[in-house]
Amino acid sequence: MPGPSSSSNQKDPHGPPHTRPHRSQTNGKVERYNRTLLDEWVYARPYLSEQERRDAFPAWLHNYNHHRRHTALKGLPPASRVPNLSGQYI
Repeated sequence: MPGPSSSSNQKDPHGPPHTRPHRSQTNGKVERYNRTLLDEWVYARPYLSEQERRDAFPAWLHNYNHHRRHTALKGLPPASRVPNLSGQYI
């Protein structure tokens, strides 16, 4: 049985980020984003194929980050909170 110092318990610095267990503040944000993905992209309209659905994702994500109003940000899109976006200092 692996002990506490086992490599299986170590964080992989190159792996995907994970939410902390029993941390409702973080998990709630992830769950809300997942629900938004389902409601506004995955099931928003009928797609003819999975490839068509995947092809629609970049446009949806751009809209979500740059144009969609977020109540948590007082009606601003998330991109408005990032000061060093590519092309912002033109």
